[in-house]
Amino acid sequence: MSKAYYEFFCPVKIVAGHKALEHIPFELSTLQATRPMVLTDKGVVAVGLLKHVEAAFAGSGIALGSVFDEVPPDSSMQTVRAAAAMYRANNCDAIIAVGGGSVIDTAKATNILVSEGGDDLHIYSGAHNLKRPLKPLFVVPTTAGTGSETTMVAVVSDLDKGVKVPFTSYFLLPNAAILDPRMTLTLPPHITAMTGMDAMTHAIEAFTCLAANPISDAYATAAIRKISENLLQVMDNPTDADARLELAQASTMAGIAFSNAMVGLVHSLGHSLGAVCHLPHGLCMNLFLPYVLEYNMDVNGDRIGELLLPLAGADVYATTPKKDRAHKAIATIRALRDQLHHRCKLPRTLHETGKVQENQLEAVADLTVNDGSIIFNPKEADREEALALLKRAWA
Repeated sequence: MSKAYYEFFCPVKIVAGHKALEHIPFELSTLQATRPMVLTDKGVVAVGLLKHVEAAFAGSGIALGSVFDEVPPDSSMQTVRAAAAMYRANNCDAIIAVGGGSVIDTAKATNILVSEGGDDLHIYSGAHNLKRPLKPLFVVPTTAGTGSETTMVAVVSDLDKGVKVPFTSYFLLPNAAILDPRMTLTLPPHITAMTGMDAMTHAIEAFTCLAANPISDAYATAAIRKISENLLQVMDNPTDADARLELAQASTMAGIAFSNAMVGLVHSLGHSLGAVCHLPHGLCMNLFLPYVLEYNMDVNGDRIGELLLPLAGADVYATTPKKDRAHKAIATIRALRDQLHHRCKLPRTLHETGKVQENQLEAVADLTVNDGSIIFNPKEADREEALALLKRAWA
């Protein structure tokens, strides 16, 4: 049954395919942009991915205005100000972000400064404090997990204050996301696995949490199916460009889904664990996903059971009694985690990470119950319940 009321919004153009990069000059020209700045990181440059972007501009009549490649894994206000200074010094008029989540967040924040002027990002932090469109922004993801290319959110660290500063605005949404499998072919196995499970969690929580709606469901289930069918294929055949493109599309579709349907307790636990123990976000998602689904099952077991179709296919779904589908769906996720652990030792428990101490779980639980994502979880969780989940995920 459809919801009585919901909203769905995604104005980001998707340009996807094996020659998607070559379409960037045309997309820029439609916005009268002729001097884009590329914003990226040293890792992207080191593995030669920037060469694909540069080659796409050959003979186009559009020249790259500058390249800023100083984005760290956890970006900062200082990085954003430095990027904005380069943009202005080279008279650029658009931004092309080439990288993962940190690069994309940095590009969004840089776009605030170059569009609004000044160097003080804080005045635009929080929700909907931007009042007009920004400069053209194009995103070329080099991982298949964050979905940041279709979200209206950016998070940047303030190193002076020791806090992460969030920005939320419709105007942060990129003009286009460019999905080209050449840009993910060099991803190492463990990052492929982590980012794949990040996208899987985005899609599953979008489908099972309180703000799910019929349109987000369509994106979420399609993303789950693509990841289920292609993640292990890519792990076994890293140069399979078709499967890489499927994962890139799945990540974007999951991003569209959770931008509209929100996420829940897996993310609250993951955000908190990442803050306390400094683990990668995708790994945190992998650690908590089955445990949270089990916790939620008594209030939305039928909904979790519907995940079995995109996770395992029509034959398994049809031959599994309805009352068993939720358990089977969670077992399928556990089996996928086991396969990833077998292939690249991706941790399945907090103990397997080797970086989490049991005496840190109390602090993680404290943060979890104050994380904003928890309000969309289908089942309420207090501090003791969060701590119990952490202990279940320990070993």
